[in-house]
Amino acid sequence: MHPDFPKIIQQVTGASSIALVEVIQELWSGYGAILRYALTGTERKGVVVKHVHFPEQSAHPRGWNTDRSHLRKLRSYEVETAWYQTWSLGCDSTCRVPYCLALENRADETLMVLEDLDESGFSGRRDHVKEKEISACLKWLANFHARFMGSQPLRLWPQGTYWHLATRPDELAALTDLPLQQVAAKIDHLLQATPYQTLVHGDAKLANFCFSANASQVAAVDFQYVGGGCGMKDVAYFIGSCLSERECDLREDWLLECYFAALDQALAKYQPTLDATAVEEDWRALFPLAWTDFHRFLKGWSPGHWKLNDYSERLSRRVIEQLIF
Repeated sequence: MHPDFPKIIQQVTGASSIALVEVIQELWSGYGAILRYALTGTERKGVVVKHVHFPEQSAHPRGWNTDRSHLRKLRSYEVETAWYQTWSLGCDSTCRVPYCLALENRADETLMVLEDLDESGFSGRRDHVKEKEISACLKWLANFHARFMGSQPLRLWPQGTYWHLATRPDELAALTDLPLQQVAAKIDHLLQATPYQTLVHGDAKLANFCFSANASQVAAVDFQYVGGGCGMKDVAYFIGSCLSERECDLREDWLLECYFAALDQALAKYQPTLDATAVEEDWRALFPLAWTDFHRFLKGWSPGHWKLNDYSERLSRRVIEQLIF
C-alpha cells in the first residue's frame, strides 16, 4: 500500500491511530484487497478500505488474461470511483449503500475509504436465503431502479453489468451454442431498446448484499459495473445467484410479483408521473431475455459452470425460438 494511504485513512476518520483487523477478501485476479481497519480516538470504530493495486500480470482464475480483460477491470475501478464521488449520494435508506469518506489515486493504486456496514447494523451475510431475505434484496433493487429511472449514466458504464455483449467479444466467439450466438446481438439490442432505462447495479449477486439483524433490510456493495440498462438484468442475475434450478422454476412467479410490487410502490414515490403499469408490462417481457443474455455470457466464459442448468436452457430455448422464428 502506498505510504500516503494510511495517513489519509487516519486523517479522514479523525482517528489517532489505525490498525488492520482483517483482509475481508482479495479482489478478482489479484487487483488488490478489501480490508477492515479499526480506529482509535474517534467515534467511528472502524472503516472498510478497498485498496486497488494494478498487477504487472493478472492471474485470472479461468484463464481470460487478455489486454481487453485488464482494460475492462481498470475501467471498472474508475466507474466505482465515479459512483462514490457523485451517484451514491442519491441513494437513501430504501437502497442503502456505504458512505464514502475518501477516494485517492497514486500512480497504479486507488484507495476507497468506506463506511463499515457491519458497524452500521448490516453485519449479516448469507450463503442461503429464505423468502424474507430474497424479498429484502428484490425491494432494494426495485427502489434502486426506480430512484435512477431515466438517469443518464455519466462517468459510469453506458451499459451496466460485467457481461454485456460489447465488452465480451472473446466469450461470444468461444460460444459453441450457435443458435444462442446467432441471437446474442438481437437480445442485446432489445434490452437496450426499452424506453425505461435506469441504472443497474451490474453485479447484484447475493454476496454483494449485507443484511440487517432481522434480515428485513439490506445494503449493497461493489459498484464496479454500475451503469445504464434494464432493471431485469439485475433481477435475473440476483435470482440465479442464490436459488437452485428447481427453486427458480417453482418460484419464478412469486419472485417477479415480489419485485414488481416493490417497483410499483417505489415508482409512485420517485417517479410519480411515470406509468408504473407500462414499465412492468415492458420489463416482464424482457425478463427471459435478460436471463438468456447472462446465460449467453456464461456458456462462452465457463461452459462447465454450475449455473448452467436445465431451467436456463429451457428459458433460453424459448427466447431463441421466438427471435429466430
